[in-house]
Amino acid sequence: MPLGLIALAVGAFGIGLTEFVIMGLLPEVARDFAVSEAAAGWLISGYALGVVVGALGLTAATTRLPRKPVLVGLIVMFIAGNLLTAVAADYTLAMTGRILAALSHGAFFGIGSVVAASLVAPEKRARAIAIMFTGLTAANVLGVPFGTFIGQQFGWRATFWVISGIGVLALAGIAALVPASKGEQEGISLRTELRAFRSTQVWLSLVVTVLAFGGMFGAFTYIAYTLTEVSGFAAGAVPWLLVLFGAGLVAGNWLGGRLADRRLDATLVVFIGALVVALVAFALFAGSQLATVVALVLMGAFGFGTVPGLQSRIVDYAGGAPTLASGANIGAFNVGNALGAWAGGVGISAGLGYTAPVWIGAAISAAGFVVMVVAAVAARRARPVVAAPRRSTPATTSTVPVRVV
Repeated sequence: MPLGLIALAVGAFGIGLTEFVIMGLLPEVARDFAVSEAAAGWLISGYALGVVVGALGLTAATTRLPRKPVLVGLIVMFIAGNLLTAVAADYTLAMTGRILAALSHGAFFGIGSVVAASLVAPEKRARAIAIMFTGLTAANVLGVPFGTFIGQQFGWRATFWVISGIGVLALAGIAALVPASKGEQEGISLRTELRAFRSTQVWLSLVVTVLAFGGMFGAFTYIAYTLTEVSGFAAGAVPWLLVLFGAGLVAGNWLGGRLADRRLDATLVVFIGALVVALVAFALFAGSQLATVVALVLMGAFGFGTVPGLQSRIVDYAGGAPTLASGANIGAFNVGNALGAWAGGVGISAGLGYTAPVWIGAAISAAGFVVMVVAAVAARRARPVVAAPRRSTPATTSTVPVRVV
């Protein structure tokens, strides 16, 4: 395994920690800045919007630049944003730091996915992307509980100092271990990158990302209420249940990456279909604690198990200019997060109960399943006119044929 993948995973760990750890520290942040809990929550919403803007804007702005220096610059931006948050004297400065860090998030995962895929043979691309995203899953399983503990014991600012330190480690690792490919951006321009969006399959993949991942996140956003108000768990058990959910994320990410390298579309169809079944089962049997635990693990596994395949699919169909499309897919994940959270909240506000977000999430993911089946069928019909399969091409993202369907 190329050591550069480990460096990218460390960067993904730090960025994932920045995104999610704030959720457990909102009460401390609100008290420190003397703002309402709703205002403190904007530190999460503002971050999500920053991710979408960075995924598209920064990726587009750097298309002609060598990818390794761009990754280094993004990590520097990430460190600066977290340092600014750690020393912020007021709420506005803290929000500025959050947005600065968020801008690096989307572009880092978009460009990093392309770099990770270029470090291995074509038939191992999804696994390479999965290794990078292991950092993100580890942030959920280990980083967020540990970061919350540090913030509660030593003040929320201490957590962001630690995250800044992780950023420094990632910076050193990327600088030392990620190889710079000469001529990798030759002939690549924003116009060339935009050509990837001529592919119907690229657009279908983006829609699947929004719907499939959005459905899972819609259920997950309000999971604490479901676990305590419907399943009957004590509030103190919720963090441990979320660790089980995180374990499902890790297992799904690993398995999804390996299977996607063998049969990409079939893996996505099966995983998204299984996610719908898991969500429906969760909603039906949420009153049973045992069934809830099983459904929680499966929801995480099948939901996040789609990530390596969806990102790899975008890289495949974007052809010789996958960077902007890859960044757009990272933005699509966050659009899905926002869609799922909004739809689940509407269900609760309508008085449908705390299983409503799970039912709504199942419906959204079911729509993603339908779109994925359509995309897979269209791709299969077009396959006879496609160039040689991936395994016969060298390990570089510039040699994947554009498949316009």
